[in-house]
Amino acid sequence: MISIVIVSHSEKVAAGAVEIANEMNTAGIPIVAAGGTGDGRIGTNTELIVNAINGVYSGDHILVFADLGSSILSTEMALDLLDPEVAEKVHIVDAPVVEGAVVATIQAAISDDVNEIIEVAEGSKLIPKVHKD
Repeated sequence: MISIVIVSHSEKVAAGAVEIANEMNTAGIPIVAAGGTGDGRIGTNTELIVNAINGVYSGDHILVFADLGSSILSTEMALDLLDPEVAEKVHIVDAPVVEGAVVATIQAAISDDVNEIIEVAEGSKLIPKVHKD
């Protein structure tokens, strides 16, 4: 079973994305937040990301959804600090945070193929939000 880590510059945004994804979490997959700097400021914290990943690691794949460029950099730094066995199971998914995490959560309920889950999550970039006549 996959796990999901939400990395955001805002603790509240990360927690909110987890809350929304959990509304679709019929499979009971672990979904955790790694948002903010750890002291209430806006930013990212590599240590929080490392702790979130280690906290959900069960030997299975972990999908990370990150909000902005430096959250990707912080996640990549976190990968360098992880045990290599854990790091090789972590996938930074190129998808919108909320939409990607929700779609991945739904797909994980019907498939355990991590590549399929990532593909579906990355496809969430193409979901139109506004339908024009």
